[in-house]
Amino acid sequence: MIKLRNITKSFGPLQVLKGIDLDINQGEIVSIVGPSGAGKTTLLQIMGTLDRPDQGRVEIDGVDVSTLSQSRLSQFRNQRIGFVFQFHQLLPEFTALENIMIPAFIGGKGKKEARKRAEELLSFMGLCDRALHKPNELSGGEKQRVAVARALVNHPAVVMADEPSGSLDTQNKQELHQLFFDLRERTGQTFVIVTHDETLAQLTDRTIHMRDGQIES
Repeated sequence: MIKLRNITKSFGPLQVLKGIDLDINQGEIVSIVGPSGAGKTTLLQIMGTLDRPDQGRVEIDGVDVSTLSQSRLSQFRNQRIGFVFQFHQLLPEFTALENIMIPAFIGGKGKKEARKRAEELLSFMGLCDRALHKPNELSGGEKQRVAVARALVNHPAVVMADEPSGSLDTQNKQELHQLFFDLRERTGQTFVIVTHDETLAQLTDRTIHMRDGQIES
């Protein structure tokens, strides 16, 4: 479902990725681990089309994204890729429901359709009673579940998560990790997760180990 071939990336004289080849299958939950500076987040950003490689090919859901114009790439990202970040990145002036709906609006969905989908996701997350609360009225675990719902609102082919449980306490970490597997069980959702959390990495279907810009065999 995701194919990376000979991906390289440098920032000035520093080569961060050194010829990455990687396949991710539909419905897999894959973790990417390694020491700081290994290139994990850079790889995730390239897989998520947030950055372009210096060379190599990125194919997602049958589309070679290197062939897309910037506007088409933005549209593809909105429709086919969901993102979850360590610190949720919710907009503070909007409610939980509104935060979830925003990517749907960007994708051209009408208010009724976007709201219905957002309410379905809030129900699945067990957050119906928090729909009209703003982020500063939510716990850390609730914020991150809203962020996951936002990532899912457009039915993405894959969700990319960068240290999604890094800011959570132990109980909320466990609940978030279980949520990923519940979503895979229910919808066949694919997840690619950069993490330092060994417990999460051990739970995933496959763990990709990176060091010095390369995948360790």
